[in-house]
Amino acid sequence: MKVVSWQKALILWFQGKAEVLEFHNVFVRSVRSSFQVPSVMRLKSYVRPRSYGAVRFCRENVYIRDNYTCQYCGDRHGLKNLTLDHVVPASKKGPKSWTNVVTACRDCNQTKANRTPAQAGMPLLSIPVMPQWLPSSDLDLKAGQAPDSWIQYLQFQAG
Repeated sequence: MKVVSWQKALILWFQGKAEVLEFHNVFVRSVRSSFQVPSVMRLKSYVRPRSYGAVRFCRENVYIRDNYTCQYCGDRHGLKNLTLDHVVPASKKGPKSWTNVVTACRDCNQTKANRTPAQAGMPLLSIPVMPQWLPSSDLDLKAGQAPDSWIQYLQFQAG
């Protein structure tokens, strides 16, 4: 499952790549036509992404791997208070890689500064590794947040 923009949904529909199962009560208009915006669609065929294998190294994927949790203090933070930290600082030849970069809150990152966790007396909560896969953050919805037309297609776990 994936959430796509209404523009992408219309393109998939017009190209015949997806069928519309539900519509929103919203219309978009062109000069000559009016179209109801799809709410739930089903792809007619699935094409596996080209780069299956390694998970792309980027800020958002590191945050997802670390569950948006500072790997030093263990507190979960919003994006505004999160940073990436080199376990072995870049100034000490630490690589920018899955095994050397972790999620850190701003306070912990500044406290650790240009030192290793051992030098700073700040042990890591978990050893950074390259993930084999990451869950999609597109559908991180709680019951009550999704449009009504989505409910029968989603399975929410209680708790």
